[in-house]
Amino acid sequence: MNRESLKVIQMLPEFHEGGVERHVLWLSGSLAKQGHEIMVVTKGGKLEKFLDEGVKVWHLPVHAKNPFTALWCALRIAKKAKGEGWDVIHAHSRVPFWIAWWASVLSGVPWVATTHDTFKHSLALLPLKRACATISVSCSVRDHLAPYLPKNTFVIYNGLLPVVKTWQGSLKSDPFKLLFIGRLTPRKGLQVALKALAGVKGNWILDVVGDGPKRTELERLSVELGIADKVRFWGFRDDVDEWHVNCSCFLFPSLEEGMGMTLMRAIQMGVPVLASDLPPVRELCLNPETLLEPGDEESWRKGIEDMLRERKAFQLFDRDKMLTVEDMARKVIDVYQSCSTETNKRKDMSC
Repeated sequence: MNRESLKVIQMLPEFHEGGVERHVLWLSGSLAKQGHEIMVVTKGGKLEKFLDEGVKVWHLPVHAKNPFTALWCALRIAKKAKGEGWDVIHAHSRVPFWIAWWASVLSGVPWVATTHDTFKHSLALLPLKRACATISVSCSVRDHLAPYLPKNTFVIYNGLLPVVKTWQGSLKSDPFKLLFIGRLTPRKGLQVALKALAGVKGNWILDVVGDGPKRTELERLSVELGIADKVRFWGFRDDVDEWHVNCSCFLFPSLEEGMGMTLMRAIQMGVPVLASDLPPVRELCLNPETLLEPGDEESWRKGIEDMLRERKAFQLFDRDKMLTVEDMARKVIDVYQSCSTETNKRKDMSC
């Protein structure tokens, strides 16, 4: 594996909006800008149009939870990886873990896995032990998955794009501008925040930036709770930084997370935050005793009411832990190099 210029396959199921997708988008772009050859293997999705022009895309059904389809994908990838001299296969989800493992066995090309979430322990994670190396996006993810991970395991936080603007909102503003950004699924906890807000008096509004399978249900819930006039659903937006810049407080009511990129962006930009007490959030919080109980409406109601009354941020976060995309990419390249060293050792031993 040449340190000067690597040929890397990045594999993820689909390329629609989401934390894993943004991670691959930014990592691929940064690696390409550093002179590496990158190919993204995916079913496809709308984020493709934002890839660096030097990044190749290969559409394969790597999302399908069908062993025969997965094996077919592995055969195709193995043939290309070996025939074209690709240096490493980097997988970013559970089905791609299996495909990358099989493709590596068939081609001799080392593979790396990034674990983005605290997956439920199951046989679906067995390929991870066979990876040349694994990267976890938080210490919490690494510790949770420890029984399945190989010796060559690293923690690299998600890298973030450079900040053009920092927070310009106000804790004194009326109406008090609460903000939620994320995919509208149950695990993101917006339903908890809505139920909590139903009991909060005062002059506030909540902007919901994001979309997902539960949007209609959540819009209906806001009507049933009598707060529809204060909750505004905007769908997915490409200008999320502007929403961070102008809000009063960012809400992160997730019930479970690997490491929330929207939370990290808010911290990076200096936005006041109210967040759930989750293990990865504790890694970033300087006073974790102030974090709110995930899924507990009363805890969230009190947290929001306290902020509205006191007009100050209670939760403090360590901005120094935020990585740039370039920092993340350099650390990932080091992981690729560790695989090269290990692979060469094995070749020497077999000779």
